[in-house]
Amino acid sequence: MPKVKTHKGTSKRIKRTKKGKLMARAVGQDHFNSRESGKTTKNKRRDLVLSKTTHKLKTLIPYK
Repeated sequence: MPKVKTHKGTSKRIKRTKKGKLMARAVGQDHFNSRESGKTTKNKRRDLVLSKTTHKLKTLIPYK
């Protein structure tokens, strides 16, 4: 059976934890952050656990 190709865009944006959860950066960090409150800016620095409804993304990064 042939190998499954990894979707490179997904592999650059999403990481898989040891338990199989998917982690991604918080959105909206590039610009226009001066108007955000300090709490919002701090929360955007964290990686977020993606919901379980995005389990199809695991098929795009099979070897990660």
